[in-house]
Amino acid sequence: MNEVRYNWLMSTMKDLSVQQSFIFNTGKSYSSSSKPEQVLKEVFGYDSFRPLQKKVIQNVLDGRDTLAVLPTGGGKSLCYEIPALLLNGLTVVVSPLIALMQDQVTQLEAVGVPAVFLNSSLDWDSYKNACDRICSGEIRLLYVSPEGLNTERMQNLLHSTRVHVQCITIDEAHCISEWGHDFRPDYMEIASVREQFPHAVCLALTATATKSVRNDIITQLHMDNPDVLIASFNRPNLFLEVKMKNQAPAQVESFLAEHKEESGIVYCFSRKQVDELTSFLQSKGFKAESYHAGLSDSVRSEHQRNFINDKVDVMVATVAFGMGINKPDVRFVIHYDMPKSVEQYYQEIGRAGRDGLPSHALLLYSLGDLHKIRFFFAEKENPENSERLLQGMIHYAESRICRRQMLLSYFGEAYTGQMNEACCCDVCAKGPLPLVDVTIPSQKFMSCIIRTQERYGASYIIDVLQGVKSERIVNNGHEKLSTFAIGKELSKDNWFKLSSALTDAGYLEKTEKYGVLYLTDFGRRVLFDRTEIRLPVEFSKRTALKKNAAAKMTRLVSGYDKELAMKIKAWRRRKADDEDVAPYVIFGDRTLIEIAKAKPHTIEDLVKCYGIGQAKAQKYGSAIIQIVDSLS
Repeated sequence: MNEVRYNWLMSTMKDLSVQQSFIFNTGKSYSSSSKPEQVLKEVFGYDSFRPLQKKVIQNVLDGRDTLAVLPTGGGKSLCYEIPALLLNGLTVVVSPLIALMQDQVTQLEAVGVPAVFLNSSLDWDSYKNACDRICSGEIRLLYVSPEGLNTERMQNLLHSTRVHVQCITIDEAHCISEWGHDFRPDYMEIASVREQFPHAVCLALTATATKSVRNDIITQLHMDNPDVLIASFNRPNLFLEVKMKNQAPAQVESFLAEHKEESGIVYCFSRKQVDELTSFLQSKGFKAESYHAGLSDSVRSEHQRNFINDKVDVMVATVAFGMGINKPDVRFVIHYDMPKSVEQYYQEIGRAGRDGLPSHALLLYSLGDLHKIRFFFAEKENPENSERLLQGMIHYAESRICRRQMLLSYFGEAYTGQMNEACCCDVCAKGPLPLVDVTIPSQKFMSCIIRTQERYGASYIIDVLQGVKSERIVNNGHEKLSTFAIGKELSKDNWFKLSSALTDAGYLEKTEKYGVLYLTDFGRRVLFDRTEIRLPVEFSKRTALKKNAAAKMTRLVSGYDKELAMKIKAWRRRKADDEDVAPYVIFGDRTLIEIAKAKPHTIEDLVKCYGIGQAKAQKYGSAIIQIVDSLS
């Protein structure tokens, strides 16, 4: 740090900290005597709290350390934003990504709340101005990265006599745990900073944390008798679907054709896959762009900005994309490859439907994905833990029971909803499958397993049955087997379905490590005795799934004036361009739909709509009412 910068920072430490009520751009004043509900409605435009939000907020106001596990889209940010506006000090929010900080600050400023971030993206003048605003008492919310928290410059600021740190919030708190799926060493530094401010309340927030991860977070952060609050992991607006991967680019193309002009993310395993799939989709006329660590910072930023601003519909990305995205109107998430854990999967599908509107999560599953994932296990410090996490994901993907039930069970929650709802998942949408006579194909499958000496997984067995003369099969001499090419009557996808059904029924088992199939004693007995085999498996294409899911989605978003919604959406697009912000910063799709339902003709009516607070009503109200009146 040069001498000029150092002298300026030291000069900020002269005066006592400023204690004052907070005055918003709307002229409203809030202090510790104000009620959280008042701030919720007047600033953010919401009528009621989501589950556990009020309890978390009250804990922070009372000075009690809290670990809150809330699902993605469950309103974690309000849990520290509202207390920050009611407390007489500074709330420091530790956030993992620059893009996430910038987005949150932009949205706060849009509702009239001054907030700042301090990170490497700022030039010196901007950094100095932000620090001046903090020391003057104007700012109540400071966003900083975990690696930036322990720098000398940040330490000097936080320990200034003009700054009173009253709350330390750790977002994505699971990153501090080595037992979690996304451990980040930089998060380990947070504990030492937290100890420097023993009177500041500590709030840890995450969307994904098993019991062991929760315990680790509490230990690492030295939380003092914390209240642990866990909301339901259920996201009822998300439709969960798993398909066996078969001509994956074409599968993605088909899905996107049914979701035209909707915003979505496709996650791929590698940079090469991202580039290849992006080129393929662009050649088919889709507005798609790529995102991965191999692109320059400027290109990544441009692509991310295009996606956020609705200039691109589909972002094809590695897992490097998403944590910093607060876009509420993502309508689908496709996993082109198997995620490494249920935690990773849950967090990534949680980026769809944050506004509560119907959204879709599609996983394309292949045993080949497992080999790619395990190849990197050797580089991990704890490969056994990596394998344990992967097994949870395999169990979910191959399950033949309600996927929502499976997902919630993984996080220790019982599903209290009604099973076999079409809106739930692909398994439930299909309904109970009838028992079908699959004796002949089952005998072929099991015989092939035995003739290949029970040393291979389902994919290899299916290739032998379908007569694929791959180099591996020829080298093994398996093109000479009597079971070679005797299974062309079924598609590869249908053979996989049969394999799963035989495993579920106890005829087959597979090794945990490589998915090698072998016959159980029961399976051998049935095969050699030529006993009839009847299983709940469906080979034919079924269209009820899409029809039922679509019908549910229609019910959830029906009853509004679609012409009015389109006009407001077009206005929102123009206004976002004028202000150089994402359209959802103006307001989200849920607010748009509610306005198109309520058709407000006055400002008083407008503020009754979801997501319209005083600042937005004053700023945009006359334009919205004019659009409504033009169609009356």
